[in-house]
Amino acid sequence: MSSWPSVGSMQPQEHAVGRVERIWIYPVRSLAGRELTDAEVSPGGLAGDRAWTVTGEDGSVIRPKEAPAMRDVAPSGDPTADAGRLAAVLGRPVRLQPTSGARPDVAPVHLVSRQAVERAAAGELPEGCSAEDPRANLLLTLDGDERAWVGRDLRVGEVLLRVTRTPKHCLGVYADVVAPGAVRTGDPVLLV
Repeated sequence: MSSWPSVGSMQPQEHAVGRVERIWIYPVRSLAGRELTDAEVSPGGLAGDRAWTVTGEDGSVIRPKEAPAMRDVAPSGDPTADAGRLAAVLGRPVRLQPTSGARPDVAPVHLVSRQAVERAAAGELPEGCSAEDPRANLLLTLDGDERAWVGRDLRVGEVLLRVTRTPKHCLGVYADVVAPGAVRTGDPVLLV
């Protein structure tokens, strides 16, 4: 594996377990994502991630389970234009509403290792999950298995995360933000 940070650059209780390979945000829930080279991370997650929700005219949330084609639509950043494109793809009027309220089924940051993607491609795949698009915010190259980190803290770039659980229908792990900051492609992942 590539070289990890030198011992002198780490806190005594931290050890390197990997690097950030890719960073993704999903500006509109359930639509295609956008790859970034760096992102600001607040207690609510990566800036701009899942900021909008697709709803029908009656205000009900439209999910990919009912409309799988929506996962292929890449958001432009213009909610009005994106709603128009989605309406054309789905064949019905839709709106983009600002996402509000906590979502108990999803934590602020979703981390998935390259190894988890490889396990999924080999058949170890939770129901309802995709090995091609794990919908992770941070795709990591690791030594080990991220599922063993539940209950532990990670330092990723400037950010301190607490791994809370494994998702039911996704690869990887979910994490809460303990200390916000910036994360960049290539940043070390340190287990605290």
